[in-house]
Amino acid sequence: MQQRRAFIRQISLLLGALTVSSPLLSNSKNARMKDQKQYDVIIIGGSYAGLAAAMALGRALRTVLVVDNGKPCNIQTPYSHNFLTNDGKAPSEITAIAKAQVIQYKTVTLLNDLVVRSLETTAGYEIELANGHSYRSKKLVFATGIKDIMPAIPGFAACWGISVLHCPYCHGYEVRRQKTGVLANGDVAMELAALISNWTDDLTVYTNGPSLLMPEQMAKLQKHNISIVEDKIARIDHENGYINHIVFDNGSSKSVSALYARLPFLQHSSIPVELGCQLTPDGYI
Repeated sequence: MQQRRAFIRQISLLLGALTVSSPLLSNSKNARMKDQKQYDVIIIGGSYAGLAAAMALGRALRTVLVVDNGKPCNIQTPYSHNFLTNDGKAPSEITAIAKAQVIQYKTVTLLNDLVVRSLETTAGYEIELANGHSYRSKKLVFATGIKDIMPAIPGFAACWGISVLHCPYCHGYEVRRQKTGVLANGDVAMELAALISNWTDDLTVYTNGPSLLMPEQMAKLQKHNISIVEDKIARIDHENGYINHIVFDNGSSKSVSALYARLPFLQHSSIPVELGCQLTPDGYI
């Protein structure tokens, strides 16, 4: 309920900033809609957050352009879970449903392209797309998301979101009670191991080099029969993104069904920072 109220407040503030003295559906506005170069709001990023904002603004009779290049962070994830009313659906299926609902609002336009540049103007903002076209708006909404930084381990990226996982609440049920690994070191390894041990009794921490765990942490893991492997990882053997083995530099290997990792990330787009947006210490706008 608090998140819903916060969302409504944010949309209300945005709509308030767009308020003008002329009638909402004035002749000038109709001309802008036909021109398709000037919008009230441009939303950069058309996954769940961007489409949710587009729906709210479309229902407020604002002209909206949503630009998205079709490469969401969850592009490899075969199924979405722990998502009430959509549990078990493919992310692409959920997005398709969202788009079908959003485009029912005639003032909303969806465009498959990439925003490469944005400038602040006296009247708002102007964006330039990869195809060379440009569009203007009074306001910008950034829903560009983040980009995970993959470790230099062959096979890791191909398994990301399929059998190399980031969230047990999203994927843990599907690999419950299976042979599971945690790719992490130090405090992060301890935190993940404690969390994921709820889903499996067959858990191993792979530190990918000398362990940074404190002696008391190692003792606690061993007490709960959680193994620690410090060998350097050479590659991940898999079949279509599903792990078979973790192979180490020394030639040995371990069979694993699922591997959890917490990756660093970057903002998917540099444009927010270029326009002066500040990032939190965690890296979010």
